[in-house]
Amino acid sequence: MGRAIVRNPKVFLMDEPLSNLDAKLRVQMRVEIAKIHKRLGATIIYVTHDQTEAMTLGTRIVVMKDGVVQQVDSPKNLYDKPVNLFVAGFMGSPQMNFIDAEVEKVGTDIKLHVGQARTYITVPAEQAKRLEEGGYVGKTVVMGIRPEDIHDEESFIAKSPESVFTTTIRIYELLGAEVYLYFDVEGFDCTARVNARTEARVGDEVKFAMDLSKLHIFDKDTEKVITN
Repeated sequence: MGRAIVRNPKVFLMDEPLSNLDAKLRVQMRVEIAKIHKRLGATIIYVTHDQTEAMTLGTRIVVMKDGVVQQVDSPKNLYDKPVNLFVAGFMGSPQMNFIDAEVEKVGTDIKLHVGQARTYITVPAEQAKRLEEGGYVGKTVVMGIRPEDIHDEESFIAKSPESVFTTTIRIYELLGAEVYLYFDVEGFDCTARVNARTEARVGDEVKFAMDLSKLHIFDKDTEKVITN
């Protein structure tokens, strides 16, 4: 990299330059590359399988699968508005939770019915309109929700009765400032990323609520996004 920089090129081509470094050094070098990019102002085309490198270093990211471009966008839009299931699952760690759900119309509301139990999620108005106009009522779709958008705080649950569900914690992982809680929703493995102060532990029956403003819905057959 040093030999390339001193030649002062207009474009750098970097093919996984940090892949052989240990974890701590990778983080340090990510910062150094970001500083160099800002100082030189040159274009850098950077190839990586590490989504963290892509999200932290990239201004525009091309996500590819089997040699086919899936989405070209800013890091934020890739994370917040993925165009299909692959991009949604690839960006983010832990990855987005995916749950099959049947679209039902109950009165004036559009609801997502999960599994055989009476678990219903009321879809926000704008997304409900797209589902109804797209002819998805009565069909199965894939509901996506990121781990950080599943909450166990009592205050959030009280404000979000339309998305509350109960489950049993299977695995508890403490990562210092946050906790990953693993559980299943009608047979679908899910993860919640919650505050380390949570009192939930393995075997506990816990009530959660989803932030439906962050809900993603995908076509089960085409895997393309319907609404997010």
